Amino acid sequence: MLSSMTSELSALAAWTFTGECPIPSDINSILVPGETPITAFKTIRDAAIFTNKRMIVRDSQGITGKKVEMYSVPYSSIHMWSSENSGTFDLNAELELWTKAGHLKIKIGKGLDIRKLDNLIAQIVLS
Repeated sequence: MLSSMTSELSALAAWTFTGECPIPSDINSILVPGETPITAFKTIRDAAIFTNKRMIVRDSQGITGKKVEMYSVPYSSIHMWSSENSGTFDLNAELELWTKAGHLKIKIGKGLDIRKLDNLIAQIVLS
């Protein structure tokens, strides 16, 4: 069962962050006491929010986008991560996370600082 869940997660969790964006105001309704948003990134259809406790990816679905699926990755579940900056022929940088639930791959759009994101994860996971 865990291996099927892991393969489902890997298939679902291939996100692309296209740019930084303001932290969505409606995110406060799902935060726990003591959790604060740090930064947010635009995804293809919605946003990814990094808090001091987890990464939350909102995925609007359907034609109207009213159906929203939320993915929550607690930093405590991250076992290892890697970051790769873009090269001459690669347009996107990549961030990969190995978690208790599986492997997540995030493409980081041109113009975003992958090292800033890498440092953010390091600051939280290693503290």
